[in-house]
Amino acid sequence: MSNSSTVMTFLLLGFADTWEQNVLYFILLLVIYLAALTANFLIISAVSLDHRLHTPMYFFLMNLSVVDLGAISVTIPNAMINSLLNTGEISYSGCVAQVYSLFFFLASDFFLLTGMAYDRYVAICDPLHYETVMDRKVCIKMAASAWIAGLLYSGLHTGSTFAITFCSNVINQFFCEIPQLLKVSCDNLYLIEFGVIVFSAFIGFTCFGLISLSYVHIFMSVLRIPTTEGRNKAFSTCLPHLIVVSLFLSTGTFAYLKPNSQSPSDLDLVVAVLYTVVPPLMNPIIYTMRNRDIKTALWKMLQCGFFQELK
Repeated sequence: MSNSSTVMTFLLLGFADTWEQNVLYFILLLVIYLAALTANFLIISAVSLDHRLHTPMYFFLMNLSVVDLGAISVTIPNAMINSLLNTGEISYSGCVAQVYSLFFFLASDFFLLTGMAYDRYVAICDPLHYETVMDRKVCIKMAASAWIAGLLYSGLHTGSTFAITFCSNVINQFFCEIPQLLKVSCDNLYLIEFGVIVFSAFIGFTCFGLISLSYVHIFMSVLRIPTTEGRNKAFSTCLPHLIVVSLFLSTGTFAYLKPNSQSPSDLDLVVAVLYTVVPPLMNPIIYTMRNRDIKTALWKMLQCGFFQELK
């Protein structure tokens, strides 16, 4: 193909060559997708319905669940349909929308995680001023800033990527991924997107540095808590967040900064699953494992639903 105007559709990499194997992948993806939807919807419902969870920490957690729902819905449903129909076609406009939507949710996710680190820092290091510093207006502004930054950040990536002239429409991935799109570029315009990726890495590591600095102060404050119960309570609210940040940043960084191979690679597929599928599925599990308030709210919500059905 000589230029991008002749590219009407892209061909995505399938999971398997035979229809029977693709059906198995469809079932696996369906189970993962339903599990992620259920887990995140439960988090959103619990925080929305239980007034005791109307605090900054759970407000950000609810926003994170909404972002996770969006992120996994960008890639998995299309991959499920392609597996079931044994096809890999996606329109040019669909590919643009997929890139834009995925980056929007991933960027918003990371900015929200940065805000959550600041919330934990204020809660543990400056508890006397917590309600003043993290009031309702501040929380709404922080969440809105994360969403708006995600919109702008995604627009920058999408615009620079699709300014490229494509020599092929074959993408060695199960969704439209920027590194794979850069591999089929015909000219040096890919350097624009490469510059955007470098800029993104700078922002990402800056945010990670702020998160790390917050946690250095948090752990120093936690170690000064005299009671074991107090330290355990502080760690129980901080460790899940730190695990989620590490998982998200490590997989995303590896996916976009590792050298690309010219042929389809199982490693590329695994890494893509790690940063697009695993975090939305694992985040609600990680946050509820050691959080008594969430587990109590979920149990009460399920009990109320069960008794209402009996009536």
